[in-house]
Amino acid sequence: MRKFNTLKSIPAYLPIVNIDTDMIIPKQFLKTIKRTGLGKNLFFEMRYDENGNIMNDFVLNKDPYNNSKILIAGNNFGCGSSREHAPWALLDFGITCVISSSYADIFYNNCFKNGILPIILEDEKIKELSEYAKRKEEISINLSEEKILYGNNEINFKIDPFKKKCLLEGLDDIALSLKKSEKIEKFENKLKDHKPWIMND
Repeated sequence: MRKFNTLKSIPAYLPIVNIDTDMIIPKQFLKTIKRTGLGKNLFFEMRYDENGNIMNDFVLNKDPYNNSKILIAGNNFGCGSSREHAPWALLDFGITCVISSSYADIFYNNCFKNGILPIILEDEKIKELSEYAKRKEEISINLSEEKILYGNNEINFKIDPFKKKCLLEGLDDIALSLKKSEKIEKFENKLKDHKPWIMND
C-alpha cells in the first residue's frame, strides 16, 4: 500500500447524499478479486448512458475533475453493502482522499486499509471547500498535521492515531502482520517444541 502524507489537487464536488457502494461500483463489476481495472467503472450508472456513452454533464467526466485526487461528497457516503471493491474503484480512478460529513462505518474502515484518507468535516466547511472545486482551484491535504489548506485558510480534521500511522507508513493488514513475523516465528518454534503434533502436516 502506498504511503499517504501530503496531497494537492483540484477537488471534484459530488453533492449527493447517501451514495451507496452499489452506486460507487455496481454489482456486475464485483467478479474480479484484483484491485486494478475498476476505475473505469467507478460511478458507472452516473458516468455512462444506456449505450455505454460518456455522460458529459457528470463531474468526473469533465476536465479537470477527471484527474481529481480528492472527492468532496454528501453525507453518509459509502453506505449499503460492505464491498471492498468500492475503495478499490476510487483508488484505481486516482482518488486518494474523500471528504464528507459522515460515512458508513465499514466503508470508512476499508478506506484506511486501501490507502484512502476519508476526512470528516462539518457541512459548513464542506461548502467552503466546494467553492474551490467550482472555481477549479487546488486544495492541499497534510495528514501529518491533520490540516486542509485552501487559499489563505486552513481546516483541522481528526484521525484515529492508529489509522493515521497505517496511512503514513503504508501499512495494510498484510503489512501489519508481516511486522510481527519475528514474534510469529518464535511462537511457532515454541509450539513445535512443546506440542509438535500440532505442527504435523
